[in-house]
Amino acid sequence: MQRLGGLEAEVMNELWSTDEPQSVHDLVERLSGRKQLAYTTILTVVTHLYEKGWVQREKRSRAYFYSPSCSREEATSQALRALLDSSADPSAVLLHFAKTVTDPEFDALRRGRTGGPTDR
Repeated sequence: MQRLGGLEAEVMNELWSTDEPQSVHDLVERLSGRKQLAYTTILTVVTHLYEKGWVQREKRSRAYFYSPSCSREEATSQALRALLDSSADPSAVLLHFAKTVTDPEFDALRRGRTGGPTDR
């Protein structure tokens, strides 16, 4: 998956914050509290997100409805994987990162879970 630009990240945050697929019109409304964005701007953004593999779309009547292809956590994990893969010494990077792990994160790793409310 390719990296996200600023507006792409804002759109993805909106999509991740809801369980329902969103139309371009829905996204324009959701983002209107922070910015005034044209319908065509958001249409271009979600089209790029679709082409990059970040979103899925389903056609309902004459409009497409968009939803994330993966969870925010999965996307973050993929970004971390890409960073490790781009390093000359991924093991050293991972060891340095492991030194920054908090106790709850360490416990989650030990349990093999995310530590979310459903994991308790």
